Amino acid sequence: MSAPAITVLADPGELAAQAADHFIELASAALAVRATVAVALAGGSTPRAMNALLAAEPRRGRLDWRRVRFFFGDERCVPPDHADSNYRMTRETLFDPLSIPAANVERIRGEDVPHAAAAAYGARLEALLGESPVFDLVYLGMGPDGHTASLFPGTIATLDARALAIANFVPKFDTYRITVTPRVINAARHVTITAAGAEKAAALAAVINGPRDPNLYPAQLVAPQAGELHWLVDAAAAAQLNLPVS
Repeated sequence: MSAPAITVLADPGELAAQAADHFIELASAALAVRATVAVALAGGSTPRAMNALLAAEPRRGRLDWRRVRFFFGDERCVPPDHADSNYRMTRETLFDPLSIPAANVERIRGEDVPHAAAAAYGARLEALLGESPVFDLVYLGMGPDGHTASLFPGTIATLDARALAIANFVPKFDTYRITVTPRVINAARHVTITAAGAEKAAALAAVINGPRDPNLYPAQLVAPQAGELHWLVDAAAAAQLNLPVS
């Protein structure tokens, strides 16, 4: 694995624009050599803003969206029309505006029994992407506690490293979340993590600079085996890294 790239943007608006441009660049490169591109998306404020930019000109016209297959890195255990659903947010901000066919979207069934939903999603990943699934692009966020996808502090020790997707119980929310595992994330060709806001500065510095303690900072688990890792962060989140703004 090569060292991760870190790009610091001035503010959340610039971050969302760079994330959208990064998406177009990497997806276009993948489609130049493959018939389709497989992308795993995230929830949160930056993905919401990125989606709106992707769905609008000029970016929407720069990609053949019919050849993009959409997946999710994690999902809350709620129905698909629930306000907290990552799928609903993405449908409203990306899929519907771009008229993405339902056949191109593989959602996590958050309304089902958590462990059954995780097993079913893992089975779908295997059926669609192979026994060892490889995404062209995985988009992740990072929380102020250093979590990514739905891999939260204190939940890593019991993680089934062989699984593709798991139902991860998160004590701080007293609920399950469905998430892909580091096995899936780290098999990707490209992983992009976005983080914005001063409340994430301490965790980002800890994740990047160590010491290594992924049970405390699960984002440290993201280490693509043969792919590339790129952090896109705003100046507030990067305040403790002492890096120049791009």
